[in-house]
Amino acid sequence: MLVAVALLGVVFLLARRAAALCRRAPGAQWDSASVNCLDRLNRAFCRRFHRLDADTVALPDVGPAIVASNHLSGLDPLPMVAACNRPLRFMIAREQYDRWWLRWLFRLMRLIPVERSTNPEKALYAARRALEAGEVVAIFPQGGIHLDTEPVRFKRGVVLLAALTGAPICPLRIDGVAGAGKTLTAVFQRSRARVRAFAPMTCTIHTAGPTLRELERVLAPARPA
Repeated sequence: MLVAVALLGVVFLLARRAAALCRRAPGAQWDSASVNCLDRLNRAFCRRFHRLDADTVALPDVGPAIVASNHLSGLDPLPMVAACNRPLRFMIAREQYDRWWLRWLFRLMRLIPVERSTNPEKALYAARRALEAGEVVAIFPQGGIHLDTEPVRFKRGVVLLAALTGAPICPLRIDGVAGAGKTLTAVFQRSRARVRAFAPMTCTIHTAGPTLRELERVLAPARPA
């Protein structure tokens, strides 16, 4: 009995210590202390386990912004969050959002589910409202996981949102993911993750097409020398 009480006491003290470290560690300020703690733990996980090397992402201090990235694996959102100093609201496929063991986390982080085959416009409206409220929305304009050997044209939603809201597009390029092409298992395969940030882009209705092509060019894999 005394051993059990002692173990509980140790667990309690360790939990308090972890919570205190989470409060003091640098990171984005989310809507709740619990998500702030998850944010700090994620940053440590990415740095130590995935050996993250990330550029400084040029997000505005306040106001809307769109973070657009290539999509290699299910790991990608973690280094993206770790590289940014503001909370990100990801757009995510409905079939991924509905994973019952992760839905609580997705709701806590206020992810935006996308009904890709039936009603994708609903997610665009939700993303537009978030941007108009001054939030940062994260988008994978490829529309899903695609390896660099599988080039694909980007979806127009990213430039449409930028044109309608005036939000800058902040391109990120993810490389060095060991579990490329995988979803959940990629999170637990140790990587040398790299996040490269590029200059923000602006877009209007009249420049949507050229901006989308430029985004495709910027986020394309580097050609071997």
